[in-house]
Amino acid sequence: MRWRQLADVVLVSWLLAAALLLAGTDVAAATTGVPIDAAGWALILALHLPLYVRTWFPLPILLAVATAATVYLTLGYYHSVVTFAVALAVFTVAETRPRRTSVPGALLGWAVLLYAQRALDGDERLFGSVVVTFILLVAWGFGDNWRQLRERGRRLAYLTEQLRREQQERAHQAVSQEQRRIARELHDVVAHHMSVISVQAGLGRYVLDADPQTARTALDVIAGTAHEALSEMRRLLAVLRVSSVEAGEPAQFDAAPGLDRLPHLLDRVRAAGATVTSHTEGEPVTLPPGLALCVYRVVQESLTNVLKHAVPPEAAVSLTWRAQSLEVRVTDRGAPRRPESPSDVVRHGLIGMRERARIYGGTLSAGPRPQGGFEVRLTLPIGEHGDG
Repeated sequence: MRWRQLADVVLVSWLLAAALLLAGTDVAAATTGVPIDAAGWALILALHLPLYVRTWFPLPILLAVATAATVYLTLGYYHSVVTFAVALAVFTVAETRPRRTSVPGALLGWAVLLYAQRALDGDERLFGSVVVTFILLVAWGFGDNWRQLRERGRRLAYLTEQLRREQQERAHQAVSQEQRRIARELHDVVAHHMSVISVQAGLGRYVLDADPQTARTALDVIAGTAHEALSEMRRLLAVLRVSSVEAGEPAQFDAAPGLDRLPHLLDRVRAAGATVTSHTEGEPVTLPPGLALCVYRVVQESLTNVLKHAVPPEAAVSLTWRAQSLEVRVTDRGAPRRPESPSDVVRHGLIGMRERARIYGGTLSAGPRPQGGFEVRLTLPIGEHGDG
């Protein structure tokens, strides 16, 4: 049995015992001139026994108590016996029901207790009316405040649960976004570096006997590309070491590639057998790491597609700096190796580039050029970062 139920039983039992004792006193009989009899005892029980289940049926219990009290008072028994039973019934209605229900219930209880004062005369009746009015107001006020506190507690618990769910959802979204970001990074790293390695490995095998020097150069490119790929893979894996960082261990990984790495990227693509030219227009400015990484990855993905799909692999990279934007164009003049629709890998790469651009408020278009070849155009807003 819960403590609240036990407290209710104790309270009602105490009220019943007090009422029985009070009704049997000589003062009660002398005040009303009507001694207590079997009917009176039965009505006292009828007044109090329903209160044991008052929290289950608040309104019916109030009506039952009010009815029993009215009959008890009409028969002329001692009036003070009914006061606290009626007050407790009113408290219960106020505690469990809204004001549109509890206020009429309180008025009903008040009317019953005022009716109880009819046995008194003059100043005693006035004083008794004031006392029972005060008792009813206190009972109703405590019940109504208790109800409001409980409702606030429920609302607070609901809002807390909603906040917990929203925080959990935001955490899931953050994890999902991080997974997509890492997937893009892995795609860019693997697709580009493996394409270079594949091209150089094929070249080295082809000229191994006829031109050992070219074969050694190809192996050097493969080694350098593999080393760079491993470095970037380590950086990505370091990002995943969340538990180590939370445990207080420093996260050690290289900075993400940016515009300063573009010349090295172009050299590596040239070493893989592609012809690449570059052009910069306007005054370059320093970009935030995220924007710089976006530019680098778009150029990297575009040149990787040139290596894999364009014949001959020829490309031009141009960066146009404006006051509020940066435009990056990667064009090739070769025909596609296969005229059919792009593979899933290429399509995934284009989707990844567009998503990168969208994250930073930019746009990316990719498609064949009227004069032949293919063009990828990235436009990024640089705002206060661009002043040239």
